[in-house]
Amino acid sequence: MLISGIHAKKDIRIIVRFAAFTRVLALILQAVLNALIPDHQADAFSPPRAEEPLILDHAVEMLFSGLGRWDAEHFLFIAEHGYLYEHNFAFFPLFPLVLRSVATLLLWPLSPVLTLHGRLLVMVAIANSTLFVTSALALYGLSRLVLQDRKLALISSLIYCLTPANVFMVAGYSESLFALLTFGGLCLLERGFTIGACLLLGLATAARANGLVNAGFLLYLPLQRSLNQVFNKGSAFRYSQAALRFLLTSPIYVTVIVLPFCLFQFYGYYTFCAPSLTKEQISPALLNLAREKGYRVPDAATPTPSWCIKPVPVLYSYIQDVYWDVGFLRYFQLKQIPNFLLAFPVAALGALASYLYIRANPRFCLCLGMGEMGKEKREGKPPTGLYCPKVFVYIVHCSVLLTFGIFCMHVQVLTRFLASSTPVIYWISGHLLLSCEPLLKEDKYLTYGQRQNTLEQHICQFSLMYITNPITQLLVRWRTCSFPTQCILGYFISYWLLGLALHCNFLPWT
Repeated sequence: MLISGIHAKKDIRIIVRFAAFTRVLALILQAVLNALIPDHQADAFSPPRAEEPLILDHAVEMLFSGLGRWDAEHFLFIAEHGYLYEHNFAFFPLFPLVLRSVATLLLWPLSPVLTLHGRLLVMVAIANSTLFVTSALALYGLSRLVLQDRKLALISSLIYCLTPANVFMVAGYSESLFALLTFGGLCLLERGFTIGACLLLGLATAARANGLVNAGFLLYLPLQRSLNQVFNKGSAFRYSQAALRFLLTSPIYVTVIVLPFCLFQFYGYYTFCAPSLTKEQISPALLNLAREKGYRVPDAATPTPSWCIKPVPVLYSYIQDVYWDVGFLRYFQLKQIPNFLLAFPVAALGALASYLYIRANPRFCLCLGMGEMGKEKREGKPPTGLYCPKVFVYIVHCSVLLTFGIFCMHVQVLTRFLASSTPVIYWISGHLLLSCEPLLKEDKYLTYGQRQNTLEQHICQFSLMYITNPITQLLVRWRTCSFPTQCILGYFISYWLLGLALHCNFLPWT
């Protein structure tokens, strides 16, 4: 136990250092690339600034404007003005609320020299960097509990620091916040703190709509735990007690997860179906933008929107349908082949994880993870790592998200959709590295700060002293790595860099 605790502390230190290093590097690179590459004139949401620039605004724009591209502009606009336009309701309120609250509390001394928009940009850099580092630790804790394999937990968390959705973790998007709440909530759930997990996963739904899928964990894991207790005790009374407890608590858990979504839809209904505003109360600049672009604003003098009179008036579904043309098989067009190719690597990783897990123990999967793991269980040695029994529900969760993303979404967002929602992408990548890379199989290769013999390794050791870890050591020894290792790390690093170069200059990306 003492040795395990020492290893855990070392792992945590190295994850924090590497995660912090990648955040600082991403912020520096986006500023450099944004300065070197001309911005593309994209037809994206670009509202006028509400305030005249102050002394520091130009400097902040130079350093952090790349963090406010594409959908990040929506989050910044909501944090500054609230939900003014109808299509703003596609973006859930927790992240802009956090930005506005923290920027108001912590950065208020800068208000004489920096506009609210500038303070929000600064807060994006600070908040998302902090959230990302914390989410890496949450992923490590979850991985240790589920995988029962310290090596794989460490490698998976370090790979997460090089996530292909990197630019969305650092820019003004809700991915880092959602990843922290999801991984943190699942970690609490695995530890048996169901109420705390329920609250975190409920907040995740307030950050992103796909948080609704997390309700499956709050149904499956408590049910599995109750059934295991029944099987161990073998009592009819305990069976009735477990069944009653599940029937009473599961609706409450699901309600907590669904409630933020419902409240947000009710707020949208109240804003547009029973509006109290008139156009005269809206800023002229923002109203002119609405006229030019055809954006709907809440106006008591205009006819009621068509979605308001539906039996279940869900604004989010209406926006996805009308504004973004999201629907079943709508994206299956020849012109979208490049986007399918862009999403192929992450889809392949998710599909491969499901295939390997099902092939390893098909009978266990047919029993929906409620049975025993066959030969290993009978021998008293349940498998660890990717084939651990606890991984089953996460494989199902990843498969559901993958299937929905391919058939019902704009497929290019699949990379960030999965990268911020499921740990399986990082588990399968770590599993493949450990299986294909001979160097990682040695315990001494997972130690930190080892002395190297060659001049090249001395130089690399000196330059990477602060962030030395198994992944950086693989990068140093790139030429000697196996082909699968080069493919996996090449994918993660190339997407990590390309996202910064393209997205931060209004060029299309995932």
